[in-house]
Amino acid sequence: MITRAIPGFCRDCLAEAGEGPRCRACLSPRLVRHPELNSLSIAHVDCDAFFAAVEKRDNPDLRDKPVIVGGGRRGVVSTCCYIARINGVRSAMPMFKALKLCPEAVVIKPTHGKYVAVGRQVRAMMMDLTPLVQPVSIDEAFLDLSGTERVHGLVPARTLARFARRVEAELGITVSVGLAPNKFLAKIASDLDKPRGFAVIGAAEAQEFLTHKPVGILPGVGAAAQARLARDHITEVGHLRQLDAREMARRHGAHGLHLWNLAHGHDTRPVRPERETKSVSAETTFDEDISDPAQLAAVLWSLADRVSARLKAAEFSGTRVTLKLKTPDFRSRTRSRSLETPTRLAGRIFETGRDLLVKEANGARFRLIGIGVEDLHPLGDGDPPDLMDPGLPRRIAAEKAVDDLRRKFGAGILDRGISFAPGVRLPRRREPD
Repeated sequence: MITRAIPGFCRDCLAEAGEGPRCRACLSPRLVRHPELNSLSIAHVDCDAFFAAVEKRDNPDLRDKPVIVGGGRRGVVSTCCYIARINGVRSAMPMFKALKLCPEAVVIKPTHGKYVAVGRQVRAMMMDLTPLVQPVSIDEAFLDLSGTERVHGLVPARTLARFARRVEAELGITVSVGLAPNKFLAKIASDLDKPRGFAVIGAAEAQEFLTHKPVGILPGVGAAAQARLARDHITEVGHLRQLDAREMARRHGAHGLHLWNLAHGHDTRPVRPERETKSVSAETTFDEDISDPAQLAAVLWSLADRVSARLKAAEFSGTRVTLKLKTPDFRSRTRSRSLETPTRLAGRIFETGRDLLVKEANGARFRLIGIGVEDLHPLGDGDPPDLMDPGLPRRIAAEKAVDDLRRKFGAGILDRGISFAPGVRLPRRREPD
């Protein structure tokens, strides 16, 4: 009886894995073996502890220290390195709790522009592999490498391993790869072997792998959905497979039928190269609640300026401005106003947001403020000539001059006068992811 060897290779040198725990060519223990390794082409790539990894890359003194990227004591953890995670720190954890768990951690305020730049470099490397790249966030994406073997001379699994090596060598950060027959399983796989991971979930093993996993592992199943499913005695993925598809649809609608399919390891969603951006926003959480309208306006300006920069970078303008406020008891208030024409100008975004803020800043205290632009249009549609606003061309030219200076000398070279108004003390604040 002939036993076929399980396909495998070394993730460091791409040599055949052979037998044994180490690569015969380079002695690396980083081998990947799987019966379906050479036939799978859907991947999920996720940068490891992305913000913290970029900060450690740029400051080698932080290499062996726990690092938390986030805001002040009233903010939350944006990202933390794996050393901090050993101490129990997690993303989205309140900062005071994170520092209680890991008091020796180095806390760094996020520098979003730097992370965006590195994220774009990673995205460009992904595009070298396949045009079918679907971004999920700044540091992760789905890829479909079907039919790329002729182009790269390698099966998708080896192409992805070579890509991971390239990211580490050229950008100084690491990624984890999940390879599977569909997006759902690929996303799960990418979390199995972090950091610097490469995990595979094949079609043949999918149902067995999922059986005893909690239903919360399924996309779209948050705390509320888990509670609803628990009322039907569904707490594990395997419980879903015990139900008839029609019964699942009757109880939980179209979403229930989708979950039933996922529980069987089926996911027909394609990797879509473009993901529609619906809004661009920025928000910040204060260390101390603020009621002073002047202070709130000063912070609002900095957020409007940031949103404007992001709109320009993404080549968007928008016609709907939304103000977001959160009270000390965590109640959210959102107020919106539509503009007659799209804008990408910080001044117009701020003025609209300020008008909305005036009606809310009536002595109430707030722990968070944010502003966003929706109903997006191409950048070229923004701020068309307006006979009723003869000063518009001058303001456009002024913002362009400021943008040019910032690109040349750094983002902090110029700020608007409101930020330095008498009596206005800008609070420490958490920048969002």
